[in-house]
Amino acid sequence: MKSRVIILIVLACTFVGSQVSHAATIPFAGSRPFNLFVPTTYSPTAPAPLVIALSGYNQTGAQLEKYLKLTSVAQADGFLYVHPDGSKDGHGIRFWNGTPECCNFFTPKIDDVGYIMSIIIQISAQYSVDPNRIYIIGHSNGGFLANALACKHADQIAAIVNIAGGTYTSSTSCKPSGPVSVLEIWGTKDETYKINHILGKPIPGAVKIFNMWGDINRCSLPSITSPDKLDLDVKVPGAETTVLQFQGCLGGTAIDFWKIAGADHDPAISKDFDTLMMGWLLSHAKVSTN
Repeated sequence: MKSRVIILIVLACTFVGSQVSHAATIPFAGSRPFNLFVPTTYSPTAPAPLVIALSGYNQTGAQLEKYLKLTSVAQADGFLYVHPDGSKDGHGIRFWNGTPECCNFFTPKIDDVGYIMSIIIQISAQYSVDPNRIYIIGHSNGGFLANALACKHADQIAAIVNIAGGTYTSSTSCKPSGPVSVLEIWGTKDETYKINHILGKPIPGAVKIFNMWGDINRCSLPSITSPDKLDLDVKVPGAETTVLQFQGCLGGTAIDFWKIAGADHDPAISKDFDTLMMGWLLSHAKVSTN
């Protein structure tokens, strides 16, 4: 009888993660631990979107969360949310090994694409995750990794948001197995807006990355400019952000570019930034071209 009670306790502890009925931050252990935010609306019977946010170079996930404040949006919109940390190099600087261009500058090389995919696997094993609504947000160095994930795991990643982050030098290095929706967000006063130099190597800037994704997703029509502008930066008066959109993209995917006039590498985001960004992201589920 005693052994049966112990077994029941172990089973209860094993499945507690999938039975939460209140907002909770759930720790996942391991060599690279992370925390999962679970909103009050989560139910094991209703698959929820999963959003992973990746910080910039020399930043932690907590610092990115302080900047974007997505926990409150996750609670309001009902998605599972993770903001993990990159590794530390020999100087104690956190980084993501996104693409060969950035930002694993020392050996040995870290498999961060594999790490993020392992997070998706771990969470999906314990929680009800909608497989068609797995999203990545990356800022700066985190944007490199977001692009790499879209290039290498288009079968699982529905859409990404790249905030001032680079990608592969050549579009031929990105060969996704299917279409992925991509939102580029850049400030025109960002030093990396036109071209990004890392260790003396030229990296594509905002416009080139936008056009690269238009080509990769085989968009049949050129981009258009929306007549409506967005107010994304509190330091720039008025609605300063121009919205550009490719048309006729593979599988009905979206390739959009929010160009924030006068903003730098870290836009002073407005109160509407998060809701607009997440509204875009959550509205783009993974598509099939079959």
